[in-house]
Amino acid sequence: MAEIVRMPKLSDTMTEGVVAAWHKKVGDAVKEGELLAEIETDKATMEFESFYDGVLLHIGVEKGKAAPVNSVLAVIGKAGEDIKALLADAGNSATVGATATEAKKPDPAPVKTEPVKTQTPVTVGEVATSPTMTAAVHSAPSNGNGRIFVSPLAKKMAEEKGINLATISGSGENHRIVKKDIENYSPAAASSKGAAVSYAAVGTESYTDVPNSQMRKAIARTLSASKFSAPHFYLKMEVDMENAMAAREAINKDSDVKISFNDIVIKAVASALRKHPKVNADWMGDFIRYNNHIHVGVAVAVDEGLVVPVVRYTDAKGFAQISTEIKDLASRAKTKKLQPQEMEGGTFAVSNLGMFGIEDFTSIINPPNGCILSVGQIKATPVVKNGAIVPGHVMKLSLSCDHRVVDGAVGSAFLKTLKEILENPVKMLV
Repeated sequence: MAEIVRMPKLSDTMTEGVVAAWHKKVGDAVKEGELLAEIETDKATMEFESFYDGVLLHIGVEKGKAAPVNSVLAVIGKAGEDIKALLADAGNSATVGATATEAKKPDPAPVKTEPVKTQTPVTVGEVATSPTMTAAVHSAPSNGNGRIFVSPLAKKMAEEKGINLATISGSGENHRIVKKDIENYSPAAASSKGAAVSYAAVGTESYTDVPNSQMRKAIARTLSASKFSAPHFYLKMEVDMENAMAAREAINKDSDVKISFNDIVIKAVASALRKHPKVNADWMGDFIRYNNHIHVGVAVAVDEGLVVPVVRYTDAKGFAQISTEIKDLASRAKTKKLQPQEMEGGTFAVSNLGMFGIEDFTSIINPPNGCILSVGQIKATPVVKNGAIVPGHVMKLSLSCDHRVVDGAVGSAFLKTLKEILENPVKMLV
């Protein structure tokens, strides 16, 4: 008997999926556990295996199309089996009657993007005449019938240079325009005499509409809900990074794993969270959850948006382990190979844009977390030490807090401890 394969719910926030690829076509034999399709969720693209043995009788969602969770994805059964009634019962009447003998329909042709608004291309140098210019033509020196006095050579030169004769005051007899008037012409001078000159732009207006991916839709829903419902407030602080820079140099000198400043920040955050458990908390609606474990989420930019893979039990890991794990997570995030569970369960998040030269910014909290830390670049700048101005290196931190979870004093105390740890990295070893 034929079996319906439905769009699976591959993550806790998934409401619909997009078929990224089919690995079988209608009429192909399928075995249980064999790769059937690739499904793009709101977090990653995942391989989907068949639960049944048989023949692929029907494809309910074409490649590149989206469908809600639990809708008909495919039908697997015996060759030649009639599945009209099965599809009718499933509420899928769009392609009723598909069997193993029917050819697979070709993928829908890509949508051709057409410019909605197009400006007629204009030859370089062509002059667009405005109403003011038209009036100037009739008011220019003439023989009384609107004709401008101009020598044949001057007229030809004006046409070649794209000059409107109405903007020129001739120097010849009866204000006749002659060769030297064209040679000495300048738009600025013409404009100062009251003539309006308007040059048409060259080119066309066009744009391309790109449908939002499942990931982009999920980011929009999650961050909009966070920004509009969580009362954000922001705490900022500067950190002297001289000692952290020296510590990193010493560690990397003798270590096979080269650590980054971001790795140091992640470790410092975990150490500070251990001392300030009220910041390591989640807003759960009817209650606040204070987490005893520390799982730091690290924001990673990918082509379609932003994902936040989680480094679990961060406070219990060393620099080398944190560095290796973050590199692996970031690499797989960019190729959509992260599993949903690797992006869930974070208790605090860090977003670092310092490598892009950003000095200072604020982030939207990643729910249900109570806070997210924004990290800017380390900048060489004059600082005051012992009453003297000396060269230094400063990094700016910004803590976004959900006021429902973290109060100003609590967030400030955490940020103060984080600053102390980064300025004295040896504290991370205690």
